Amino acid sequence: MPTIDALAERLKHYLDDAQICIVKRAFYYAEQAHEGQYRQSGEPYITHPLAVANVLADLQLDHQCLSAAMLHDVIEDTGIPKDAISGQFGESIAELVDGVSKLTQIEFKSKAEAQAENFQKMTLAMAKDIRVILVKLADRLHNMRTLGPLRPDKRRRIATETLDIYAPIANRLGIHTICIELEDLGFQAMFPMRAKYIQEAVRKLRGSHYEVIEEIRHKLEARMKERGIPGRIQGREKHLHSIYQKMKAKRRSFHDIMDVYAFRIITNNVDNCYRLLGLVHGEYKPVPGRFKDYIALPKANGYQSIHTTLFGSHVNIEIQIRTEDMDRVANTGIAAHWLYKEDDSKLGKSQHLRAQKWVKDLMEMRERADDSLEFIEHVKFDLFPDEIYVFTPKGRILELPGGATPVDFAYAIHTDIGNSTVACRINKHLASLSVPLKSGQTVEIITAPGAKPNPAWLNFVTTGKAKSNIRHYLKQQQQTEARALGKRLLKKNLQTFDKRLDEISEQQIDKVLKHNQAPSLERLLEEIGLGSRMAYIVARQLVFDSDHIDQADSHYEEVTTKPSLMIEGADGQVLTLAHCCKPIPGDPIVGLFNRGAGVMIHSETCDKVKKHLDDPEHCVHLSWAKNITDEFSVALRVEVERQRGVIAEIASAVTLADGNIEKINVEEQNAKLSVVSLIIKVQGRNHLARVMRRLRHLLVVTSISRVRH
Repeated sequence: MPTIDALAERLKHYLDDAQICIVKRAFYYAEQAHEGQYRQSGEPYITHPLAVANVLADLQLDHQCLSAAMLHDVIEDTGIPKDAISGQFGESIAELVDGVSKLTQIEFKSKAEAQAENFQKMTLAMAKDIRVILVKLADRLHNMRTLGPLRPDKRRRIATETLDIYAPIANRLGIHTICIELEDLGFQAMFPMRAKYIQEAVRKLRGSHYEVIEEIRHKLEARMKERGIPGRIQGREKHLHSIYQKMKAKRRSFHDIMDVYAFRIITNNVDNCYRLLGLVHGEYKPVPGRFKDYIALPKANGYQSIHTTLFGSHVNIEIQIRTEDMDRVANTGIAAHWLYKEDDSKLGKSQHLRAQKWVKDLMEMRERADDSLEFIEHVKFDLFPDEIYVFTPKGRILELPGGATPVDFAYAIHTDIGNSTVACRINKHLASLSVPLKSGQTVEIITAPGAKPNPAWLNFVTTGKAKSNIRHYLKQQQQTEARALGKRLLKKNLQTFDKRLDEISEQQIDKVLKHNQAPSLERLLEEIGLGSRMAYIVARQLVFDSDHIDQADSHYEEVTTKPSLMIEGADGQVLTLAHCCKPIPGDPIVGLFNRGAGVMIHSETCDKVKKHLDDPEHCVHLSWAKNITDEFSVALRVEVERQRGVIAEIASAVTLADGNIEKINVEEQNAKLSVVSLIIKVQGRNHLARVMRRLRHLLVVTSISRVRH
């Protein structure tokens, strides 16, 4: 069992005596606070904080972090307040302890909502001080190591939570050692029999392949000595969880996955990394498409190494080449920042900056997300990245997850650039905004003033930042449009009472707002525009005597003139054209309130609106504005004689009438006749009449009609 004296001895390698003294004081304080408390295994509770501090000592974290590890359960389990810890150990340590205590209270339920909500809390704690999550990861690691005494259902719940949340965070922060152990322990707890089988198979395989591994190692060491390149070679173990994941993902057997020998060569500088690459490629042939240079292009979590796979004698050999500093950063990730801050290590600092940027992006997504489920959906892309590297026209490198599009690229540069994107060039050629990018491409974004995000982008963007920004913009746009529509509807309804909005007193408006439980007039107008409130009822409330507002809700007053709202067509996100009847200028139209989503414009003859025509709760009468220049979709059914070139004749006739064919479909009716279904773009009924006249003049056309579903 570890002791505080053994830990203090280890800490002498990188902390001074005064700092070690604070850590020891924190231990004795926690020991006294947890007096009489025991773990499920029967051990004194203090063994847990001490073990957590030992995990952090492996990462060589600072004395504040180690002290917080000793005290991390004191606030929650012993009732000692934060102020008492602050008085004893200072504000920084107290803040860390408080942050970890709040994370410890988080219960990741099986319900997605609860899990998402709690992940938001974790993000807030990380934003305050990222060391909080390091203490929490060490706490989780020791809990995973000591899962044995718990009930099977509790073991599975903790293991699921570890694999879903904590291991990916450890990976994102670059702490490879903790990530691997959390994954393996989680896998063993979830699938004990599968883990046992793989472990046994690995042990047997290692024994039978020992001679081959040693032969390859000696051969490489001899070549390094000949060339005078310093370095050491390590055999790399494949971990249980990663073996299982590969077997599952690639649907291959254990022996197919394990038919690879893995080595890591660690040298003293970057130049020697590339010399070693030349050496191994000279000794064994490289496997095409299996080379990755993460030194020139580091991973999102700061990981750097050269990866190559070689053809050996009857086997493949995986090689990783890196420097000593890169090896430390690969194993300790963000913790390298505290380890090297005294000698101003560039690697450690860049790692810390990457982590800070990630947490900052998480905070931005959290602010823009409507709810916690949407937030965690965005975060998943950032926790499980498969990176690509693309260039700006000026040569700046951007890391994006695999499958990212030019729109993701635009938002990665800046939110404003993403919002005003209209087109892009990939390697100087115009390309679609939805095309997935590939590593090495140069992407140029073309913007335009006044441009705005397209809702269709949500169908193909992959980064959380792009998704959250597009949704945030569209939500704001919808609110603005809803307020404008709500104001127009309210004014029209007030006209039936011979009143104007500016004639209503502030006192009366306040009473109506209070009655409707609306925080402001803008919010009330927004709800009217979204169809959540009736403009007619609100208008009655505003003109009714202020003492009898309730009566305005109870009945409708018959009005001789129904208010009609003039529109120019589908107006953004709040006014939309119905797909069923496809109304166009010139058609008599009505608006059907789609509660919470605005107004859907239908033709008066549409079956969906007939029963609501005289119901102001569901329906608003609309009229078309004059001189509309927009184009509208219309469906036509054309019966034609079957002969060669008939489609070309139809297309030519539509074009001559200044129409535009959006979609065309041909169905065989019998041996002599075919039915052509058309969707064409026209400016209104007069334009549609011209198109239909042109089509009727064709000798092949036997009948033509407009389709209204």
